[in-house]
Amino acid sequence: MRLEEARVRDGSGILFCFRQKRYSGQPDRESGVYGAFRGNALMLLLLVLVTVFSACDTQPDAPPVNPNKFKKPLEEANKVLLQSEAEDIDHYVKRHNWEMEETGSGLRLMIYEHGNGKPVETGKVIRYNYETSLLTGRTCYTSEERGAKEFLVGRGGVESGLEEAVLHLREGDRVKIILPSHLAFGLLGDDDCIPKKAVVVYDLEVISVLEPNK
Repeated sequence: MRLEEARVRDGSGILFCFRQKRYSGQPDRESGVYGAFRGNALMLLLLVLVTVFSACDTQPDAPPVNPNKFKKPLEEANKVLLQSEAEDIDHYVKRHNWEMEETGSGLRLMIYEHGNGKPVETGKVIRYNYETSLLTGRTCYTSEERGAKEFLVGRGGVESGLEEAVLHLREGDRVKIILPSHLAFGLLGDDDCIPKKAVVVYDLEVISVLEPNK
């Protein structure tokens, strides 16, 4: 176990210090240790928002709030969140001995079984089997329980990371996909199995690539 520290100074000169205990074993989201560092960064984001909204209740002759004052601490807090999450993903990939491709958005994927069917393209319908889980290993949803899914590529309605990932695939491909939280369900989760700020892991099989119904 080691202690990591990050410092962020806001526009008024206040110094925020975030500390996180790092464990070499599997992260434990349920115990709260897994999200401690990102939780502190999120508190900074909330503090900034509270400050801004509180300023709306001041006297009419009070000086207006300058949004630029909070730009840098917000950016720094976001960097802390992204860096901590990327490290969690790195540890997960290493534990599973996966060799994954990473895109510019932070999406990671590994095709472990190649098909020879039609490629997935924008404007086509993809039908797929799937299993989704969290970095803790908890399984959330599977096609065995809920049936295969399909969506029109480029139309939205699914995670943005999934939209990006399928464009690397073709019929018959089987792939592992890791979606950082900003490419999955973000700060709020899905109000069901997937919690807030959660990285989502897909095991996906492309069943077919179809023309859309006119």
